[in-house]
Amino acid sequence: MKFSLGFMFIFALIMVGISLLSVIFPGLLLHQFGSITTDEYGAFEIGNNAILLIVSNIILISFGYVYRKNKLTSLSSFVSKIRDFDISKKYSLIAGIIIIIVYVAFTYAELSIDESTQWADYGILIAGLETFPETNSGDIIVDEQNSRFVRMLLLGFSQDYLNNIKIIPFVSSIVLIVITGMIAVEISNKRIAGLVSMLILIQGYTFLEYDTIAVYENLWVTFFLLSIYTIHKKWHFSGIFYLLSVFSKAFSTPFLILNAYYVLNSENNRSTKIKILISYVIIIFLTLGLFSIGNTIYDDIIQIDPIRFINSLSDFSSQMRFDSILLILIMPVTIGLFFAARNGIRHAESMLFFIPSLLLAGPLVALLTDFYVILPYRFIPLIVFLSISIGIVIFNKTKSS
Repeated sequence: MKFSLGFMFIFALIMVGISLLSVIFPGLLLHQFGSITTDEYGAFEIGNNAILLIVSNIILISFGYVYRKNKLTSLSSFVSKIRDFDISKKYSLIAGIIIIIVYVAFTYAELSIDESTQWADYGILIAGLETFPETNSGDIIVDEQNSRFVRMLLLGFSQDYLNNIKIIPFVSSIVLIVITGMIAVEISNKRIAGLVSMLILIQGYTFLEYDTIAVYENLWVTFFLLSIYTIHKKWHFSGIFYLLSVFSKAFSTPFLILNAYYVLNSENNRSTKIKILISYVIIIFLTLGLFSIGNTIYDDIIQIDPIRFINSLSDFSSQMRFDSILLILIMPVTIGLFFAARNGIRHAESMLFFIPSLLLAGPLVALLTDFYVILPYRFIPLIVFLSISIGIVIFNKTKSS
């Protein structure tokens, strides 16, 4: 346990540190190892969010140190009372419903926006829907769209039967908010942690930017989160939701390692863990079978380029530049997860593995192919699990075995 936790902590510090380095010096990695070979962009030119990041992290980490070491008894006592606070099941349900109602009220108007005026890729999506489920059109981009069978089925249903292609993505985002809160409650054993996680998520700029967008919908994230939540509920066929995630967006394929780690690190008994893992093995073979039966483009787009990997590591600073809370809290929360895991919060260690893995996912895709562009919406799983982690770090209660 100690070795595993220490390894995860080091892995998390490295990945979070590299990501934040790109915020402080946006051109450093690109200049030294990436695609910039001229002096047009200085390697040590300070980023727009650098001062905010440095000052806030010094304050928060110093505050955490003072609290943990009990340097100011009155302050530590006050913070401990806040961390011990919880809310009844009845009032947490009411609060959760209010959060969703407020979110829906402020977001509903977006359903009337014509995406063709917002996103150039919307035309590709519509072209795919017109030919779905055909994957032999000869247009590699349209065929790739149609290979996301679950996504295209749901978007087609939303367009044809609900008369608005945005409704299913919007419903998916609502479910995503709810499941985020429920996972935080399961991990921390505190209902207030779930409410805080929901609030953190719905204030995120990137989440709000894509929450009703059909062309960059959240279905894959919602299905992945459901696969994690059902592990807590000992559902032996948790892998079904992972399969739905993969066939909503192939980007979630490597997330299988996150599911497996979560199962192994769960409080489920050995028999339950084995049954859940067997379901994932079955899902792997089913996925491979479906890929082999259908005409997929994934074998044709592999092109390894380490320069793209380095460039993508630097994308964090530009893609997340408007998510100020994420930038400010990701390092303090990473440190906080380490101590929460040491204090017995089992899945704090899982979050400590998830955060750096999700930071690494985009660069690994960029390493293997130039077919995909790492856009901000690909960071939504990171934002979700960081939101959960914030709730865990602030409010956690060690569960007895």
